[in-house]
Amino acid sequence: MDQRIKELAKKLVNYSCKLEKEENLYIKLDGLSGKPLALAIIKEAYRLGAYPFVEINDESITRQIALDCNKDQMDIENDSKLQIMKKMDAYIGIRALDNFTEMADVPVSKATIMMDSDKKVREQRVNGTKWVGLNYPTAGMAQKSEMSLEKYEDYFFQVCNMDYSKMAENMKNLVDLMENTDKVSIKGPGTDLNFSIKNMKAIPCAGEMNIPDGEIFTAPVKESVNGYISYNIPSNYK
Repeated sequence: MDQRIKELAKKLVNYSCKLEKEENLYIKLDGLSGKPLALAIIKEAYRLGAYPFVEINDESITRQIALDCNKDQMDIENDSKLQIMKKMDAYIGIRALDNFTEMADVPVSKATIMMDSDKKVREQRVNGTKWVGLNYPTAGMAQKSEMSLEKYEDYFFQVCNMDYSKMAENMKNLVDLMENTDKVSIKGPGTDLNFSIKNMKAIPCAGEMNIPDGEIFTAPVKESVNGYISYNIPSNYK
């Protein structure tokens, strides 16, 4: 097995989830391409004396179910998942999709049924477990990035296997600066934006809930935003 996968598995289990002996770990694998990472996580969990549980989904099967699903059907499935999730201490979600548009022809009404039915499971995961989520490098992701799979994998593991504990320490000064800042001005080609972040909390993200990571986020004071912004990539916001 690629040593980089083993290193990532250890980081997810020990750093992100802080998994402990006899704790229950739920691994959700969306896409069979992520199987090597799931196997490495299982081995690491057992090494710690924890208990791994696995859910495996294939996007083509999920699509077929979604096309003709109904609320009662999805409620039965997610009620059982909810009972399992209530017994979990940690959760790792691996998204390893080979085709990002596999669900494109699923009617919005059916996709809504699946999302609404899954809501309680997601809430239990977010509020009741130590969780982390990530994408796994696939041919689909490499193509979307206009890179070869080998080059994309090199890029992926470089950013995912960095020292996130060191990153967290280095973020402290910027968090302090942001939490003591009032006015923010962003200027650039086609952009002149001004707003206030006074008394707004700054949240550092250093690999504990998402990998790769490295942001510190906040929000503007309501009604303080003024100006305009332009994008150099497609955006859903106009």
